[in-house]
Formats: sequence, structure tokens, C-alpha cells
Amino acid sequence: MEFAVHTFADDGDIPNHPRYPLIAYTGVLDGETGDRATAFEQLFHGHGWRWTWRNGIFAFHHYHSNAHEILGIAEGTARVRLGGEGGLTLDVAAGDALAIPAGVGHKRLTSGADLLVIGGYPAPTSVDLMREGEADRDGIRRRIAAVPKPAQDPVGGVDGPMAGVWLD
Repeated sequence: MEFAVHTFADDGDIPNHPRYPLIAYTGVLDGETGDRATAFEQLFHGHGWRWTWRNGIFAFHHYHSNAHEILGIAEGTARVRLGGEGGLTLDVAAGDALAIPAGVGHKRLTSGADLLVIGGYPAPTSVDLMREGEADRDGIRRRIAAVPKPAQDPVGGVDGPMAGVWLD
């Protein structure tokens, strides 16, 4: 497994995160894994990210102001825009994952019909869904900054990349 980190500035509309970069993991699970959806769920749950779902990625810019999110690509491929309209375009494929800090915008640009994403959060909460143009910008930014760092990286556990790059 390899990983890369990407930071995004607040663009005035998509706040992104003031301290934590997005972590893009490649090759978390390989083709030998079998049922990658279940394998991602087990991996995330084993590292304390127990609140998971199965679906895709919304085709509009959005972010969460009250939760960090992990996306594991269980099947298919997608092209995603991260960090807002002026951010980074990234291609992801089955076996890859994205650790998205609270506030970091994400949007599916394209995908195959077979795209299956396992998403998750590190704590039980009612996760909000924020879009471009939200009115309470100051309140949103305060909520984002207050979301605590998770106890473990959802992919690598206590010694995973998050421990070294999500610094307070």
C-alpha cells in the first residue's frame, strides 16, 4: 500500500480542513482479496471506524462539517474532484481508499456503472451533508475545527499514515 497527502485551502465556499490533509491510499486491497466490500468494512471496523455504509459518491460538491469520512473503493473506478472546484482531480480504483477530513469537499465526476464505495465514520453521529453556498460559514468552520482526530487511521490503525500527517 502507498499513500499520498493533499492539502486544500479554504476557497471561501468549500472550507476544507484548516490542519488535516486528505490521505489517498492506493492498493489497500488487491484483486486476491475476494469480497472487497466486506474486507473494507472489516478493516475500517477493526480500526474503530464502525459506522459504515455502502453506496457511491455524490455527483455534486459536498462535505461534512461534523465528521471525518473514509471511502473505500470496493468495486469499479471513479474520477473525483477533491477540495472544491479548484482542487485536485484524482482517479480511484477498486482497492483504493480516501481519508477525507471534515470540511474537505468531494464530488464524483465520472464512474463506471459498477462503482461500489464503502464509506465510514469514526464515531456515532448524525453526519451532516453540506453543499456549496451554505450560509453559516463561521459556524461551519468552527464545527470543522472542533472535530477530534480519530484514535486510529481507518486503514493502518494506530501506526497508519494519519498518525504522522494529521497533526494538531
